Amino acid sequence: MPPRPQLPLGRRAAIAGIGATEFSKDSGRSELRLAAEAVRAAIADAGLAPGDVDGMVTFTMDTNPEISVAQACGIGELAFFSRVHYGGGAACATVLQAAMAVATGVAEVVVCYRAFNERSGRRFGAGVTKREPSAEGVALGWTLPFGLVTPASWVAMIAQRYLYAYGLTPEVFGEVAVVDRRHAATNPAAYFHGRPITLEDHAASRWIVEPLRLLDCCQETDGGQALVVTSAERARDLAARPVLVAAAAQGAAKGQEQMTGFYRGDLTGLPEMGVVASRLWRDSGLAPADIDVALLYDHFTPFVLMQLEEFGFCGPGEASGFVAADRVPLNTHGGQLGEAYLHGMNGVAEAVRQLRGTAVNQVPGAGTALVTAGTGVPTSGLILTADR
Repeated sequence: MPPRPQLPLGRRAAIAGIGATEFSKDSGRSELRLAAEAVRAAIADAGLAPGDVDGMVTFTMDTNPEISVAQACGIGELAFFSRVHYGGGAACATVLQAAMAVATGVAEVVVCYRAFNERSGRRFGAGVTKREPSAEGVALGWTLPFGLVTPASWVAMIAQRYLYAYGLTPEVFGEVAVVDRRHAATNPAAYFHGRPITLEDHAASRWIVEPLRLLDCCQETDGGQALVVTSAERARDLAARPVLVAAAAQGAAKGQEQMTGFYRGDLTGLPEMGVVASRLWRDSGLAPADIDVALLYDHFTPFVLMQLEEFGFCGPGEASGFVAADRVPLNTHGGQLGEAYLHGMNGVAEAVRQLRGTAVNQVPGAGTALVTAGTGVPTSGLILTADR
């Protein structure tokens, strides 16, 4: 047999530092300051100095240019800078870009970051307030005239079909909300610290867009989160225990649109996440049974269930029972429903804490973590492992 090709990343890159601001509804400071605070904290956590950083990766739809953040943090020359599109779908892809830069020698120390005043400033949940003349705007023209103008309304269409196809009721979404809020309740960094909910609370919360209730929708947050990526070899000599990037992938499906792919066939799954799943399993050599903790993007509860099914943790329509049975620890920081909505970057940070053994809701012996980014849009994912 021919030799197996070398894995794309093969654990050659590692996350060596994490940093964040507090998570609030009114930060009282600029988005640039939030970014700088998170980046400085991540660099310090790695035991590095700003001058060691030579690469930066962030999202589009961001007011913090790489060069501005670098200047605010005292970072010098940059050899690599990049931005990833599609909102929350970019979260894990920032680490992918950084890991590729490190693995290929383009950069040595890369910082990934996301920071915004999403509650006190621009509220992404408000949806489309005006339609720009673009290809994306033309696609939205098929849905906007019918009142589908917010992310919640777009997800509700797909969630309704999911329920119908499997003979389920909206109550099944409550399993995700309850688990997330249970973990947030014991996480001092979470906005909903000390405030767990029950399935009855979920069922009693008001409708946003049927079949989505208030407690099916993530919060909006002011804050920042940053990560430091470097080579596995260098990370082993730094201050914190490194977490290896075992696999990283992006994915967009055939006929992909931005959360409005209502004409691409079956609406009961997330084909873009299916692309990511197949590549993560292939490149890591792992399977669902090998995952110790899952940090799944939870801007809306139905898409958490669909992700579990796309990754093969359970069969189609079975994910609510899987979550209820606590078959795999899920969103141990509280997720975006309970901790903060940082477009998925706080999920990556929680995976790092779990694999370091420093999480508040620590999974004993956690050695592998699955992390996903935004769903319904072109997206990304990671499999991270402890360095043992």
